[in-house]
Amino acid sequence: MWVARTIATRRLLLRPLLPAHAEEMAEVLAGPSLYAFTGGSPPSVTSLRARYQRLADGCPSPGVHWCNWVLEDRSQHRLLGTVQATVARTPGGWGAEVAWIVGEAWQSRGYATEAARGLLEWLASPPREVSEVSAHVHPAHGASAGVAAALGMRRTGELVGDEVEWRVELRG
Repeated sequence: MWVARTIATRRLLLRPLLPAHAEEMAEVLAGPSLYAFTGGSPPSVTSLRARYQRLADGCPSPGVHWCNWVLEDRSQHRLLGTVQATVARTPGGWGAEVAWIVGEAWQSRGYATEAARGLLEWLASPPREVSEVSAHVHPAHGASAGVAAALGMRRTGELVGDEVEWRVELRG
C-alpha cells in the first residue's frame, strides 16, 4: 500500500526515487538559493546516492512509511525536483507530512504545486485514504507558502523548529 508508484500529472511523471537518480538530481539541487531557508549546501553525488539508498531502504521506525519521488518533465524527460511523504497512523486513520523541492531553473512555473497536488491525490486514494496532511514551511518562504495554500492547506500557527506547520484534511 505504501510502495511509491509512478504518478502522472499533466506535465510531470512522479517516479519512485532511486539511488540511480543521484547524479542527475545533484545537478538539479546545485542551486545555492535552494538552501536559503533550510540551511546546508548542495549535496555531492556520493552523499545524495547514500541518502537516496537510505530512503529506498525505508524508515527504520515501525509503522512509519517513507514515500519519495523524483519529478520528471514529461516533454523533456528531465528531472527537476522531488516530492516526499512520511506517512504514519494517527487517531483518525493515516496522516502524512509532505515536502517538495524544485530546482532553480524550473521554479515559478507551478511544478511544485502540480507535483504536490498529484501526491495528495495519491495519498487520499484507496487503499491509502490518508485523512490529514501537513507541511512545514519557513515563515519567510513565500513560494512554499504559496504551494501550501494552493493545496488548500492552512497555517496552524504551530512552529516545528523554525518552520510553520500548514495542514489540510483530505476527507471528512
